Amino acid sequence: MTIRISKKLPIILGVIIILMGLFVVIAPKMIKAKGDKTVAAAPTAVNTVISREAEDVNLETAAADSTGSRAIAAAIAIGLAALGGAIAMGMAISKAAEGMSRQPEASGKIQGMVMLGLVFIETAIIYALVTAILIIFVM
Repeated sequence: MTIRISKKLPIILGVIIILMGLFVVIAPKMIKAKGDKTVAAAPTAVNTVISREAEDVNLETAAADSTGSRAIAAAIAIGLAALGGAIAMGMAISKAAEGMSRQPEASGKIQGMVMLGLVFIETAIIYALVTAILIIFVM
C-alpha cells in the first residue's frame, strides 16, 4: 500500500504557518483591547487605588492569555514542521532504497546524496524549533 501525498501539501502547510504567525501577532493585541475596560468614577484617593489595582489585574490576565496563545502557536508550528520533515525523510529514504535496489553499483553516490538531503530537512526542522522558541520567549 502506497501513500500518495498531494503536491499541494507544501502550499497548504505554508498557508497554515502564515496563519499561525498572524495569530501570534494579532491575538495578544485583541486580548489587550478587551482588557482595557476602565471604570468611570470621581477621582478620589480610594477610586484611584481601586482603578490601579483593577488595571494591574487586567494586565496580568492579558499577559497570561497571550502567553498561552503564544505557546499554542509555537507547539502547532513545531508540530507541523516535524510532521513535514518526517514525511519528507520517509519519501527520501524510500526513493533511495528503490534506487539502490535498481542500481546497486551506484549505492555509494545515492547514500551520500540521501544523507545530504536529510541534513537539509533536519536543518529546516531546527529552524522551526528556533522560531517556536523565539515566539514563546521574545514576542
